Amino acid sequence: MAALPARTRLGYSLGSFVTGAFGTVPGLLLLPYLTDTLAVPGAVAGAIVLVPKAWDVLFNPFAGRLSDASLAKRGSRRRFLLFGGIGVAVLFAAIFAGPALGSVTVDAAYVVLAFFLCATAFAFFQVPFNALPAEITDSYDERTKLTSWRIGILAVAILVSGAGAPAITDAIGGAGGYQVMGIAIGVIILGGTFGVYFGIRNAPVGRLRPNPTGWRELIATMRAWRPFRWLLGVYFVQSLGIGTLLAGVSYAARYVLGDASLQKFLFAGFVGPALLMMPVWPILGRRWGKLIGFRAASIAFAVALLGLVGAQALPVGVSFVFVALAGVGYAGIQVFPLAILPDLIDVEEERTGQTRAGVAAGVWTASETLGLALGPGLFGLVLTLGGYVSTSDASAVQPDSAVTAILLGFSILPAILVVLGIPLLRKSILDRP
Repeated sequence: MAALPARTRLGYSLGSFVTGAFGTVPGLLLLPYLTDTLAVPGAVAGAIVLVPKAWDVLFNPFAGRLSDASLAKRGSRRRFLLFGGIGVAVLFAAIFAGPALGSVTVDAAYVVLAFFLCATAFAFFQVPFNALPAEITDSYDERTKLTSWRIGILAVAILVSGAGAPAITDAIGGAGGYQVMGIAIGVIILGGTFGVYFGIRNAPVGRLRPNPTGWRELIATMRAWRPFRWLLGVYFVQSLGIGTLLAGVSYAARYVLGDASLQKFLFAGFVGPALLMMPVWPILGRRWGKLIGFRAASIAFAVALLGLVGAQALPVGVSFVFVALAGVGYAGIQVFPLAILPDLIDVEEERTGQTRAGVAAGVWTASETLGLALGPGLFGLVLTLGGYVSTSDASAVQPDSAVTAILLGFSILPAILVVLGIPLLRKSILDRP
C-alpha cells in the first residue's frame, strides 16, 4: 500500500491531545487534589481514582462492538470520535469544578460521579481511535510510522497538559486553581477532538467485513488469539507501572526533591527526550524488529526508574539525567505495542473474515485503562502504608516513613512492573508478517 500522506498522519495523531490529556492529568493531579484539597485519606482517594476506570474495563469491549457496528453500517467511526471527545472535554472540566459543600464524603462522591461519566465518554473516543490504524493502512512499516507520529503528538500533549496543569494549579492555588485547570485542559481536549475528526475525513478505510454474530464467538476468539493475549499482558503491567509513576510525580517533587515547582521541569525533562526519540524508535524497529525494539525500550525505562532510587541523595541534575533516560524508554514502550496491535488485528481479520478492530481495541483500551487506574490506587496504598498525612494544610510536614514510601512508589515499584512485562514479549507475538 502507498505511504499515507502527511496530513492523514497528522490528522489522526491530533487525537492524542485527547488521550494524552485524559491519560496524564487525572493520574497526575486527581490523587493530590483529593488528598491535599478535599482532605480525603490516601487509600480512599486511590479507590476513588480506580472505581470509574474499573467500570471502563467492563464497558470498553461493549463500546468497541458498537464502534464496529457503526463502521459496518456507515463506513466510518468518526461520529464516535466527535461525540465521545466532546463529552470528555465537558466532563473533565466538571471533575474539578466541585461545589465544595463542606463535607468530605459529599465532595468525594461528586468527584466519583463526574469521573465515572467522563471515563465512559472517553471509552467512546479511545476505542475507535485505537482501532483506526488497522483500517487506515495495511502496511507493516507504515503502521509504525503512523504510530510514531501519534506518539510524537502524544508526547507534546503530555508536555502541554502534564506541565501546564500543575503550573495553573500552583499559580492560582487551592480549589480555584483546579477549577481553572479543568477548564483549560477541557479546551485542549476539545481541540484534539475536532482536529482528529476533520483530519481523517479523507483517510482511506480498509476492507469492510461483517461483524461477529455474538459475544460467545468473540470470547472464543480471544481465547484462541494467543499473540494478542501476550501483548495485552505486557501492555497492562507496563501501564500499571506508568500509572504508579505518574501518581507519584507531584509527591516526589514536593517531598523527595523538596520543591513543588520542579514538577513541570520533571515533565519537560521526561517528554523532551521522548520527542527526540520518536523518529528513532521506528528506524530501530525496522532494523531490529518491533519485538527487540520493545524489549530495549522497556529495559531503558526500568534502568532509569531504578536510578531514581537515589534521588534524595544525588544532585538534582543527576536525577534529571535518569528522568531523560526514562523519557527515551517511554517513547519506545508506547510506539511498539501500538504498532504491533494493528498487525495482529489484520492477521486475525484475514483468518476469520470478520471485523475485529473495534472489539480488540475495546479490550486493549480496557487493559490500559485498568492499569493506569490501578497505578494511582496502588500508589495511594503505598502512601497509607508509609503514614502519609492527608490534609488541606500546605505547610504540613510528612513523616520520614511517608517520604520513603513516596520515593519507593515513584521509582522501584514502577521499575519492577515494567520489568515484569519483558518476559511476556515472546516470539509468539507477531513480529514480521
